[in-house]
Amino acid sequence: MRIGDGDLYSEIAGQGEPVLLLHGGFCSLESLRAQSDALVPDHRVYAFERPGHGRSADIDGEYDYPRMVADTLAYLDAVGLESAHIVGYSDGAIIGLFLALDHPERVRSLTAISANLDPSAFEDGAGSLQKVEEPTEKPDVERMHYERLSPDGPGHVDVVLERLFRLWLKEPHIDPADLARITAPVLVMSGDRDTIRPGHSLLIASSIPGAQLCVVPGTTHHLVAERPELISALVRDFVTAAAR
Repeated sequence: MRIGDGDLYSEIAGQGEPVLLLHGGFCSLESLRAQSDALVPDHRVYAFERPGHGRSADIDGEYDYPRMVADTLAYLDAVGLESAHIVGYSDGAIIGLFLALDHPERVRSLTAISANLDPSAFEDGAGSLQKVEEPTEKPDVERMHYERLSPDGPGHVDVVLERLFRLWLKEPHIDPADLARITAPVLVMSGDRDTIRPGHSLLIASSIPGAQLCVVPGTTHHLVAERPELISALVRDFVTAAAR
């Protein structure tokens, strides 16, 4: 599908309330396949892969969240959606927060899985960044998907990862106080062993009026792969309730 100045891979399936899935950094739509499959029977599920991810060719230059948000808005326009339930994971959840903040009319509800407001979410107790590579789905699995799916070829993978690491070290910067402006129903979710500390997820949820918080036991930043059935059930129930 032509979005902006590039062609982005898209999938649309099912009937019912519209749901837009937003994958994480260095992920393809395969990382959210379980959630998509769970939603399709009762919802019309839309999903696309951002530049440099999955089946979508990369772009020149650095990655940034404003472009990701702009691409998401362009995708909604291209498929004729005035609004949708947004389900975002990691980078996709950050995009979802920006949409809910700056384009509330496009967001019916938001499920934000393992989002962070700023790079300090990755800091250890000593104030230094640790394991910043963990915002990816399991690297070996996602690297295999990348090598199999990317039109740029397997040799381009390090370019994508380097750009993503630079992005995660400097962005995003969302003031928790601004989250009070969000009016959509919100479910904040993360793993109890997530790279995004539980306290950070609590900060996000407590800053959004009426938001729900779910910390999934025994899971890391890879919770969508570690507990796919549970995550899918939680997402489906939340979206269904928000649509009533």
